[in-house]
Amino acid sequence: MPKEVKQKSGIIVGLNAGHKVTPHQPKPKISRSKGRQSARGKFVKDIVREVAGLAPYERRIIELLRNSKDKRARKLAKKRLGTWGRAKRAADRMASSLSKSKWRFADPAQSAVIAESRRAGH
Repeated sequence: MPKEVKQKSGIIVGLNAGHKVTPHQPKPKISRSKGRQSARGKFVKDIVREVAGLAPYERRIIELLRNSKDKRARKLAKKRLGTWGRAKRAADRMASSLSKSKWRFADPAQSAVIAESRRAGH
């Protein structure tokens, strides 16, 4: 991060001596946006998921979550996806889609509590 630069006074002597100039504002680097999903990319992903459906491991995770085997579901996701963080995210995504289909007319606050307790492993 660039530090604050005092505005020059336009006078030859003194603490702020020098020409008055407008500071250069460089454009942000393209590499800063790496990993951020664009609206178009999200739209395309949603369409592909809708058309293609779920992968076999995702169907198995949902089946395990239906039978209250959360730990086994996360283990399977970890095995398939590689890292524990990705596995937790995938299992939570499957659990939320499962809860949406199961408790479509239920109280949203109650389903949030249930999802949080599942995430905590209780």
